[in-house]
Amino acid sequence: MDRPNTGADVDQEEAVRRALEKYYRDGKPPWDTGVTPPELVALVEGRVEGREEGHGALPPGRALELGCGTGTNAIYLARHGWEVVAVDLVDRAIEQAREKADAAGVAARLLHGDATRLDELDAPGPYDLFFDLSCYCGIPPHRRDAYAAGLTRRAAPGARLLMFGYGPGTLDDEFSGVTADELRARFDGWELVDVTPGTNPFPTFWFTLRAGEA
Repeated sequence: MDRPNTGADVDQEEAVRRALEKYYRDGKPPWDTGVTPPELVALVEGRVEGREEGHGALPPGRALELGCGTGTNAIYLARHGWEVVAVDLVDRAIEQAREKADAAGVAARLLHGDATRLDELDAPGPYDLFFDLSCYCGIPPHRRDAYAAGLTRRAAPGARLLMFGYGPGTLDDEFSGVTADELRARFDGWELVDVTPGTNPFPTFWFTLRAGEA
């Protein structure tokens, strides 16, 4: 059960929300490149160097994207046969994502809401794939257990979570960042099957987790 929020917790959540909204007011956020990461492409399409294309590709199923921004990756998944639900905290981002999905002619359910409060949204699951491009690593610590629990309740047996995050100390605050040890501790019933360093000039990582078989 989540502990009651303190005043400091609420202030921290509001500070994160305001910071994200400012990125979208000021222009394109640095994480919203408009290009689907090759790590997601490799997982979905089985594109790995030295391996025949398509070998090991995930069969399309149901996907939930956490922190979807303007919808680049939700649209990519929908185009590859996935039934997609995507969530973002910033209403401006979701408005743009809906416009882009309409223009692309794809069906994706794009929801304005909090990735740590999925029970408040129409996103019941189960899902076969979760995708997180630097969402979790910016969540205040007091909401991270709720994030993990929300995904766990919605995970189909053997579901994958592909997460990109930056390391602790990368940003000028006291809480941003994520480590492999933290994910092992918070995601009870999941296995951390891969950790691959990113190519950024500061510490970043791609984490792949797999939910247990029921």
